[in-house]
Amino acid sequence: MATADEAVSEAEARALFRGLEGLSGLILAVSGGPDSTALLVLAARWAKELNKELKQRSRRGPKLIAVTVDHGLRAAARREAAAVKRLARRLGVPHRTVRWRGKKPKTGLQEAARLARYRLLAEAAARAGLAQILTAHTLDDQAETVLFRLARGSGLVGLGGMARVAPLPGRGGDIVLLRPLLHLPKARLIATLEAARIGYSEDPTNRDPRFTRARLRTLLPALAREGLDARGLARLARRLRRAEATIAVAVDAARAALAPLPWRARGPIVFDTARYAGLPAEVGLRLLGEAIAHSGDEGPVELAKLEALYEALAAARTALRRTLAGALITLAGDRLTIERAPARRK
Repeated sequence: MATADEAVSEAEARALFRGLEGLSGLILAVSGGPDSTALLVLAARWAKELNKELKQRSRRGPKLIAVTVDHGLRAAARREAAAVKRLARRLGVPHRTVRWRGKKPKTGLQEAARLARYRLLAEAAARAGLAQILTAHTLDDQAETVLFRLARGSGLVGLGGMARVAPLPGRGGDIVLLRPLLHLPKARLIATLEAARIGYSEDPTNRDPRFTRARLRTLLPALAREGLDARGLARLARRLRRAEATIAVAVDAARAALAPLPWRARGPIVFDTARYAGLPAEVGLRLLGEAIAHSGDEGPVELAKLEALYEALAAARTALRRTLAGALITLAGDRLTIERAPARRK
């Protein structure tokens, strides 16, 4: 087993990208930091060796395109993008820089930047006719994500952290996000770059205490000394994703048993009160959330509000009528009904 600060070997690099050989191409999200620079280097090595093997069969592996997003938030960003371009050229990988233009928000800047980054990467992928984007999220990023979501009060889905393969946010599944480095600690990627004598940039906002993730990052060494290191947090995320998959199966079974007919747009969806009350709490909560999301018109249901509604339904001794996320929820006798809420009077 490799040590925590050992460079990634050629055999490991091949394993990182296994299963991607038959794709026409891949977008590499490369900011110029150590993680994404290592992704570029490892992917370029893999593609070079793969093409040597495939040449004998008159075939080629996936075309790599490195894409750097300049958010326009730091003066150094343009210089860093140029450095990535030079490195990509050395490695034989085409490079594109895309820019987040327009007015930037005064609050929620990091989240807005994240969404803009995914949107720009998706646009770059679409222009290239590709559907897979590789990012350089690491084991350390996974640990930070679990802590961040724990602090935000996330449920099982959020605490499951990042998946190795996931649909790109906001794209409905037509573009897929791949995280091949998710099990590797950042130290191993830095060691890989040092072994190859390849430089990288450091984003000072990663240490800016104004941002929650930067503050949580400073806690990780102390947590590691208590036994809760990045691997432990990532292991927790894996176990929670496993539990989440099991619950999803139970929710599907409950939906088939309580409301077997296809749910129509806007509802109404009707559950038998006694049978619904007999479901395990988490299954009942999820099923209620799905029915509200289907019938309402205000987007995802906030977990804390959904939990409060579920508890009110469980405690109700008489009829109950509530609205949530654009849905009307009515408990009356032996029927629990979820439907589109009537339009508000102006």
